[in-house]
Formats: sequence, C-alpha cells, structure tokens
Amino acid sequence: MFSVEHALNETKITGDVAFLCEEFKKYSDIPPELYENANVKRGLRNADGTGVLAGLTKICNVHGYLLDEGELLPVDGKLTYRGYNVSDFVRDCIATNRYGFEEICWLLLFGSLPGHTQLARFTELLAKCRELPEGFNEDMIFTAPSQNIMNKLARSVLALYSYDANPDECSLENILRQSIQLIARMPTIMVSSYQIKRRYYDRKSMYFHQTKAEFSTAQNILRTLRSDKQFTEDEAHLLDLCLMLHAEHGGGNNSTFACRVLSSSGTDTYSAIAAAIGALKGPRHGGANLKVLEMMEYVKESVTDWKDEGQIKDVLAKILRKEGGDGSGLIYGIGHAVYTKSDPRAILLREQAEHLASVKGYGPVLELYERVERLAPQVFADFKGGSKSVCANVDFYSGLIYEMLSIPPELFTPLFAISRISGWCAHRIEEVTTCGRIIRPAYKPAIREREYVSLGQRGE
Repeated sequence: MFSVEHALNETKITGDVAFLCEEFKKYSDIPPELYENANVKRGLRNADGTGVLAGLTKICNVHGYLLDEGELLPVDGKLTYRGYNVSDFVRDCIATNRYGFEEICWLLLFGSLPGHTQLARFTELLAKCRELPEGFNEDMIFTAPSQNIMNKLARSVLALYSYDANPDECSLENILRQSIQLIARMPTIMVSSYQIKRRYYDRKSMYFHQTKAEFSTAQNILRTLRSDKQFTEDEAHLLDLCLMLHAEHGGGNNSTFACRVLSSSGTDTYSAIAAAIGALKGPRHGGANLKVLEMMEYVKESVTDWKDEGQIKDVLAKILRKEGGDGSGLIYGIGHAVYTKSDPRAILLREQAEHLASVKGYGPVLELYERVERLAPQVFADFKGGSKSVCANVDFYSGLIYEMLSIPPELFTPLFAISRISGWCAHRIEEVTTCGRIIRPAYKPAIREREYVSLGQRGE
C-alpha cells in the first residue's frame, strides 16, 4: 500500500486528471450573481451574516449580538451549556482546583449538573471504557498509518462499528452506551495513532503507556503522550480548561450540524461521529488554531520590535492585503460567525495562560499575542471600512497553549475532536429522540434542459 510503485501510479493519475479539470470548468461554473438573484442563502447564512434557523436545541446557546430592527448590535459574548454560563462553571473549577471536563460531559449528555455520587460513578464508567477492544490497536491503528491524525480518528471510529455487538440500533439506551464509550476511547485512539505516525513517518521511537483509572481525561492525555509520563498539575488543569471550552458550541457549527444531518437519516452512531470528525478537520473549522500559529510565526519574523504597535499594525495590514502570511488575506483567530465584541472562551484561555507562559518563558510571546488581539480589529476596520465588530476567537490562544504544553502541532485539531465529541453525541441524541425528520434543504437548479445527443454524434 505504501510502495514506491504505488506513489508513481498516483503521480501518473494526477497528470491524467489535469485535462479533466479543464472539462469540468467549461460546464460547471455558477456565477455569484445567480446566488443573489435566486436569494440563495449560501453557507446557510442570511444576508446579515446570521445563521438560517434550522432547528431547536436545549444543549447550548451561543450569544454574541443583539438584533434591533434588522441591525446587529455587538455585545459581550456568552456561552451557555444546558443553560449554565460556561464562564461561571470554569471559574468554579479553577477556584476549587478540580478537573471539570468529565462534569461537562455529564451536563451535555444528561442536561443537569451531576451530584457527587453521580459524578463518581460516571468518571468510573469512563475509566472502564478507555481501553480499546482486543486486537484493535494491532488491526486498525498500526495498519495503514496516517500522516493526518484526524483521518485516522475518523477511520478508527468507523472501524469500531465492527467491534460493536449492536451497532445499528438507534434506541436511547444504545446510543448513550456508544456515546460514553466513544468519549472515553477517543483520547486513547488519538495517542496510539500519533505514536504509530511518529514511527512510520517521522522515524522516531514510539511508546505506549497505560492510562490510570484515577486520572482525569486531561491527566491521562499528558501521561500517555509523553515519553516519561511526567506532567505538572498546572499543565493538566490548563489542558482540562481547553477540553471544557471546546466541548460544545451549538447545533449550527459545521461539524455538529454534519453529525445532526447524518443522525437525521437514521444511520449508526459511528458513521455520524466520523462525519463530524471529517468536518472538524477543515482549516475553516477545527484546523484554525494551527493556522494562527503559522501566522504568528510570520508576525514574529516580520516585526523587529514586538512592542512597536505601528510595526505590528503594518504587518497585519500586509496580511489583509494578501501581501504577507499565507496569502489568504485572513488574520487567523480574529473574527467569528456569532461573537462580535468578545469570545468568552478566548478571554478565559488568555487569563489562564499567563501563569504557564511566565513559567515556560513565553511571557513576551503572550504579550505579542495580546497586542495583535487588540490591534487587529482596528486594522480590520481601516482596511474593510464600515463598523463591523470583530474579536479574537478561541483558536487565537488555544494553539499557543498547546505549544506551551509541548503538544505536537498535528494533535491540535484531534484534541478539539476529543473534546467536541461530547457535544456531538449530545446533539445526536437530541436529533434522534426529538426531531423525527430527515434534514433535506433545497437546491435551485442553475442549468437549462438540453437535447440529448447520442454517442455516435458527439464527435471527439
């Protein structure tokens, strides 16, 4: 599968496909004005940028603006899980020095805050489910290593279907059982997939450590990922914070909506979750934090004095003009589909990153990030005109935090998936148990009927 001959064949196919792309372009272009004339809501977005209302949910609310007579009014962002302000939840975890991701999983799945006994039983259940089925590592993880861990996660989740004695039943009991197993197993799959990737593609040693039942999800990730199994409690709590803040973000985000779309068809849990993983992989969604790191490397190299705000603004302007960075014209990590004045997740990450940044020698780097966060909206306003309010989103700081935690860049988005699977599962359950209709939006045809021509009359 990975032979030189296979690689050569793929190169040949790539060359053959070039002329087919030209054929596609001749007949498949749809001019932007056609979308406007037909009042098509591209990306399921209204003209003012708000999302098309596609359903109801009791799981999460993302609040970032007020709508007053058709005008969007910026407000401080608020994120609530099952009606509870996430900022309140996180600050309570920090004040009591406890890990909160497992509580968040309970809250999202069941709709209430767990009591002491409920939480103890739930965390014990997750610990029991962390082990993968017998032979799974050898048959599925070690076979056909993947350069991209997200693809390996999706493949592995699909493969779990074959190890499930009752994979297709869509009863509440069965989906809940599958959900808990997936939430527990995803970190194990991620770390194992990364280790085999290190061995095959990076030519480095791989190592496999057992999880500890008494450890939280965040603690076990750091224990199994690091060769010496060592980590500090500050590091584990900061990773736990990232998991809590990435766990859920409403039914309309791309990956969660993908999960709900597949769930509405009556398909199995593994297919629905694998689809969500595929959606999250995209750089416009879960892959954005890595793009922030790449952009900030460019900023660091281009600015001679990191305290010179004029230099920073000049570099950001170059990025917007597509003259710098990756040429996309995007200031990654700035702006959000819902949040306008602030993203509460970015605020919490920035606050909690300060201590680790000072310990790890990242103080000046964090200060540069904070300056970019403050100056980017001004540069954006000068370049675009108008009064649109933009702010730093969660991706702006999460990549930096993962870097400070010595987490490899190829695991940034998989860590997002490990957290978000709790929200995906909650939405799958809600879709299956309350909605009852397959999701099927309409597409307007943009082509006229043509007279059929038989093969003998088509020419070359």
